[in-house]
Amino acid sequence: MTPTDITRAINDLLFTPGLDLAEAIDRHFTPDYRQRTNGVWSDRADFVQHMTRLRSVVRSGHIEVHEELRDGPRYADRHSVTVTRDNGRTSLTEVYLFAQLAPDGRFQRVEESTLLVSGHDDDRNLGSIK
Repeated sequence: MTPTDITRAINDLLFTPGLDLAEAIDRHFTPDYRQRTNGVWSDRADFVQHMTRLRSVVRSGHIEVHEELRDGPRYADRHSVTVTRDNGRTSLTEVYLFAQLAPDGRFQRVEESTLLVSGHDDDRNLGSIK
């Protein structure tokens, strides 16, 4: 299996609506996946709920990776995600991400901090809505 990266994961999760969400998650995240976003931990079930909700409010968007580092099972990046919501609003969020990759190359643990760069104040919670 080719190791994942944030671009492939986000594109499959959010910007490829024809791809089944369960398939996208299985492709990039281990069964024991955990994530901490802005200090709040979530397990895989919470993550699935989060992605389901995001898919319901995100109409389109794109990701831009500014910096990326891979060192064995460690992965880190700084990326920006631009999304247009179903209500027509567009926002830009910058993300600082540190991750542990499983031996098969999928994300096993992600810790990230998000910063709303532009957009409506209500979009600050896009990184954690459920």
